[in-house]
Amino acid sequence: MTDKKKLIAPRLPRGFEDRLPVDIAAIDRMVAKIRQVYERYGFDPVETPLFEYTETLGKFLPDTDRPNAGVFSLQDDDEHWLSLRYDLTAPLARHFAEHFDKLPKPYRSYRAGYVFRNEKPGPGRFRQFMQFDADTVGAAGPEADAEMCMMMADTMDALGLAGKYVVKVNSRKVLDGVLESVRLAADPARSLVVLRAIDKLDRLGTEGVAQLLGPGRRDESGDFTAGAHLTPEDVAKVLRYVRAEDEGDPLFVRLSGLVAGTTRGTQGVEELRAMEALFLAGGYGPDRIRIDSSVVRGLEYYTGPVFEIELTFAVQNEKGQDVVFGSVGGGGRYDGLVSRFRSEPVPATGFSIGVSRLANALKLTGNMPSSEPVGPVVVLVLDKDQTPRYQQITARLRNAGIRAEMFMGASRNFGKQVAYADKRNAPAVIIEGSDERARGVVQIKDLIAGKEAARAITDNAEWKAERPGQFECADAEIVGRIAALPAVRAYLDDGK
Repeated sequence: MTDKKKLIAPRLPRGFEDRLPVDIAAIDRMVAKIRQVYERYGFDPVETPLFEYTETLGKFLPDTDRPNAGVFSLQDDDEHWLSLRYDLTAPLARHFAEHFDKLPKPYRSYRAGYVFRNEKPGPGRFRQFMQFDADTVGAAGPEADAEMCMMMADTMDALGLAGKYVVKVNSRKVLDGVLESVRLAADPARSLVVLRAIDKLDRLGTEGVAQLLGPGRRDESGDFTAGAHLTPEDVAKVLRYVRAEDEGDPLFVRLSGLVAGTTRGTQGVEELRAMEALFLAGGYGPDRIRIDSSVVRGLEYYTGPVFEIELTFAVQNEKGQDVVFGSVGGGGRYDGLVSRFRSEPVPATGFSIGVSRLANALKLTGNMPSSEPVGPVVVLVLDKDQTPRYQQITARLRNAGIRAEMFMGASRNFGKQVAYADKRNAPAVIIEGSDERARGVVQIKDLIAGKEAARAITDNAEWKAERPGQFECADAEIVGRIAALPAVRAYLDDGK
């Protein structure tokens, strides 16, 4: 008795996804537009490997310093721990430090690629996803930070999102100055509670943040979150800082007053003031880039200005409520990361775009066509002994830069071969039977035009008689007639 072969279930691992041609084409178009903006600003591409030594990623692991918590890790044959990169910034820091003597300074680069998180997956939360980063390493002034913000704004414009976003800018130095002013500079645990409370302003509002700054907050489910236990006076001071709509003095006057007497806070205010002057000089008004003291990012990572791109149009959440789409990327100054590899200080600033989230936003705004890309022209194989002839037609099309394939399935049935071409989203098929061959012609069936014409034909007999979209041409005219089809012409004009 023969044992039945046990088949392996074709299962996709949790937290990962397959990408189909339509998705790949849409993302490629989006990434190409982002790349054009980055290169216009003078940034050059660089690629780093998916794996790095775990110690290279260091204390900036998402959850902990221990391998296999937050990152996917393995040991190689010399017992060194390797980890899949969880972002594109730590590998850049390693690359810059390793090639320090050869690279220009400042070093301006961009990178696009997949990153990996060993975390529990959920709706919209994947273990593998794409990021697109740009960084300037070796420039300490606010000019480099301001340029990042302006490049973010220009990227959103290039993607068709003008008027639907704002780049918000804050400074970790100003935040530190506020913490010092409420006597929390030496209390990192309570400082973290304050910063996390500020970060919840959009979701909880002023009252909710005030509760978290004070004794704590109980949510609708009854769960209690302990607060920072600030005095009422200090709570009021922090709220004056985060509320952009606060009455009274202009923004920088108000910020200067809140951090008065703190060296770091005062320095942060001056950097923000310099950045705003650069924004205005470049023509970037507050409708595109604005100082927003409620922005909190990378609490243990960023050392100076921080910024994020927020899309301002409304979408519906799982409860059917209208909410702002929110952030699709951000960044800031991280002067400590490269210095892990070198004794001298190395300033750095950059930002990262979440490609998948941004793609979702573009779909919602109609700026990312989701149509399937045009497939190849299919040369039908109706006579098996004429395969070399069909191959010759296919080669002529390919040599002219036209996507083409000769049908390689087992069926000689005309209808099944045309059905295959339809599934391939082919713009046309080329038909040559014995009669056409004897006369030195072929039939070209424009599948796209045929579908459009067929919608107006209701009678099957009429459809067969009309053969919509089908025409005859001489053998010598095949390439020219195919190249003239609108879908093929568009492909050639696109430079594919």
